[in-house]
Amino acid sequence: PLIQVTSGGQRSLLKKNYGSPGVEFTGLHRDAAAVAQIHFLQGQGRLLSLLDDNTLHLWELGGASRDRGGAKSEGVVYLEEKRNYSLLGRPGLESCSVPEDYRCGKSLGPVESLQEHPKQPGKILIGYSRGLVVLWDLSTCNAEHMFLGKQQLESLVWERSGSSFVSSHSDGGYSVWAVASGNTYTHQPVSSSIPYGPFPCKAINKILWRTIQSGCPVVLYSGGMPRASYGDRHCVTIQQDKQHVTLDFTSRVIDFFTVHTTDPEHDYDDPKALVVLLEEELVVIDLLTTGWPSVPPPYLAPLHSSAITTSCHLDNVPAKLWDRLAAAGNSQGVQPGSWPICGGKNLAPPPRQQELLLTGHEDGTVRFWNVSAVAMTPLYKLSTANVFHTDCDPNDDPLDPTNDPEALQEEWPPFRKVGCFDPYSDDPRLGIQKISLCKYSCRLVVAGTAGQVIVLGLSDEWSDHTVDVSTVDLLQDREGFTWKGHDRLEPRASPAPFPPGFQPLVLVQALPPASVTSVMLHAEWNLVAFGTSHGFGLFDYHRRTAVLARCTLHPNDSLAMEGPLSRVKSLKKSLRQSFRRIRKSRVSGKKRPIPTPTSKIQEANAALADQEEVAPVQRRIEPRSADDSLSGVVRCLCFADTYLRDGMILSDTYLRDWSGCVEAVLGKEIQLTHRVFSLPKVGAKTKFKLTAHEGCRVRRVAMVTVCSTAQEDYSETSLVCLTNLGDLHLFNVPALRPQVRYDCIRKEDISGIASCVFTRNGQGFYLISPSEYQRFSLSAKVITEPLCTVELERPLETHIRSLHTLTPLETHTLLFWRHTLFWLCRVEIITEHGQDVQMFINDQHGQIIIITGRTVETGAAAWPGGLGTARSHHVR
Repeated sequence: PLIQVTSGGQRSLLKKNYGSPGVEFTGLHRDAAAVAQIHFLQGQGRLLSLLDDNTLHLWELGGASRDRGGAKSEGVVYLEEKRNYSLLGRPGLESCSVPEDYRCGKSLGPVESLQEHPKQPGKILIGYSRGLVVLWDLSTCNAEHMFLGKQQLESLVWERSGSSFVSSHSDGGYSVWAVASGNTYTHQPVSSSIPYGPFPCKAINKILWRTIQSGCPVVLYSGGMPRASYGDRHCVTIQQDKQHVTLDFTSRVIDFFTVHTTDPEHDYDDPKALVVLLEEELVVIDLLTTGWPSVPPPYLAPLHSSAITTSCHLDNVPAKLWDRLAAAGNSQGVQPGSWPICGGKNLAPPPRQQELLLTGHEDGTVRFWNVSAVAMTPLYKLSTANVFHTDCDPNDDPLDPTNDPEALQEEWPPFRKVGCFDPYSDDPRLGIQKISLCKYSCRLVVAGTAGQVIVLGLSDEWSDHTVDVSTVDLLQDREGFTWKGHDRLEPRASPAPFPPGFQPLVLVQALPPASVTSVMLHAEWNLVAFGTSHGFGLFDYHRRTAVLARCTLHPNDSLAMEGPLSRVKSLKKSLRQSFRRIRKSRVSGKKRPIPTPTSKIQEANAALADQEEVAPVQRRIEPRSADDSLSGVVRCLCFADTYLRDGMILSDTYLRDWSGCVEAVLGKEIQLTHRVFSLPKVGAKTKFKLTAHEGCRVRRVAMVTVCSTAQEDYSETSLVCLTNLGDLHLFNVPALRPQVRYDCIRKEDISGIASCVFTRNGQGFYLISPSEYQRFSLSAKVITEPLCTVELERPLETHIRSLHTLTPLETHTLLFWRHTLFWLCRVEIITEHGQDVQMFINDQHGQIIIITGRTVETGAAAWPGGLGTARSHHVR
């Protein structure tokens, strides 16, 4: 608390520490065990982590000099594990004189709570499950006082002065006990209360008692809800005199603590904020402001408040657009205010450019994130649900209790919804599938699951207006096709209020209402192109007219009519497809005849194929059959200025006549054969057989610019490709020669591969879990990493790792050595006591054999034995 840094552990080996924005430390346990508890050693920059395998690990913040981009950063602080211990058995008291009532029948049960005396560090409060609480003196190893509780104990907390403590119990109540000298036993508490009684209540799992100089103490506890009515709620209650608020969360409460004064000379706690760690998010409550509002977090905001369905990255955001988005976010209360966890100092230089990451969600929202630095900070939130009538429309529900202030006052317990995690979507058709943003014209296009394409403009004022609606029929009245999927969303016919920020201008509805698979915006010509599994369309959102609609379906694509949300499936069609796959697999080894070229494009393809020699190590790639389902899906759309008609005139891929209307004509059509073509003659330039050589398929492709760390004015443009195996391939352009290959994402992580997004400067994002993005960089020049320091009461030690010498860190009853990097198989050990240590290294098997005359332990590993006893350990 003195350094104002918070720490959190995960089920994996990871442990993270956070302070002010930009201050972040990460530690990794070597043992494959989950983190159970974390405790700070106040003011020392050290903390203990307890794993579920009964091991304790001591961590320390240390100073070092780090190389970053060719320059050294002084004063940087990192987190390093110092030592670890193994606990042999459960902690407990065996020799205390327990009253007869607690000796008979069942035992005392496990230890539920250990609390150190706030004024006398040599005394601890030990609470047993059965209800017995013992004040134990560590100096005399005796029980100084016993408190004979009758209810099953859940947790304990000291009052700041140490004259009393509070215990919470399984019946939903808590008791206040006075610590008085004289009597050895205390049979009754000073006061007891069941806040949500008298009916049976759930247990109060944890309780805090914080004193305030200006008024009554604040009591905070989790649980205690009436079992029959609200037993499934996840709540934390705040009580101060007559003020009573029950914070209602949407996920399970893991732990909570208060940010308060820790100065021992101060007589009161004076809490400033409540920090609640939930299973799905982190929530902070301001205890100094009337009403105890929540504080928007500058980091650790829940990305998965609704499931992420798509993402888009934008770099070099203009300052005007950034300021307008920030102002809109401030009006929503999205941007973080005064953050109570403010320890440490961010040493990272200011970002060279402003970067945005846009995420589309299942509930129809688009969230704007500031990813210019280490932390992902929420900037602005856009909702598209108010454009449509949905099944759960709050504006159409007159019985909503939130619209009645009197109902809120009479409700008991006084619930208040807190947090933004909401895993349930009112209507899955609202899900955002594609996003396109023009940073110069401030035009945004979002496309959804039900074929809706919404064009939005940025406004600084509130607006009440009706959204124009246009429909585009992609089937063009084709016969024989019947849409069996979900219905389209019903747009609002009456004006709707829209807050400052992006406001809808026009709604384009594709028919059939299938999920939009691609979208592209051309703000200069007021055009938006969109594609589905049935075709693609071009729409002029300035004149509200459709420019082009083209169907890409094959006559056998009847499966495309069912849609992603349809459960209708023909058994006859499934059997037919299964037999077709079996038949194709039997004839896959036969050589297929080359069709006779009938056009200039096919002649170029055939000529290039004849020149290529098929190596025996290459894999045979079978062409996709025209009978395959969903062969008409439009995967990509692009507006381009290119030499389409001849090599002299640079023409657009669309036309505009003198009246200002846009027309689109077919310029050229190319049958894709995984080659690079030159226009306008459509000549095949080059090809790299990625699938034939590597056995992988392309999942993401982007052009990136990588800058040199040695020369500021030198850079290279490359083509980066992410495959279905999770590796990254870099090719130079236009020759497509392989440059380098990296293993980036696990091939089993299908969602991570599908969510990957590249930036123009060689970085990328992908989801390592539904709630966390992983950031990586292909450029040594552009690296986003935390550079920070923390001021401690003890001086920071600059640890220099020697390649040849091991020195002891500290000597007590055990001797500890730091981790050592072995170089050229030469190791020297220097000990303080000069004991004989001989070490032999087997170069072939990487083994270390230690022969010693006394017990030597390093970390959690020990080599016991007398003289001549040997232990061998493999080097990793």
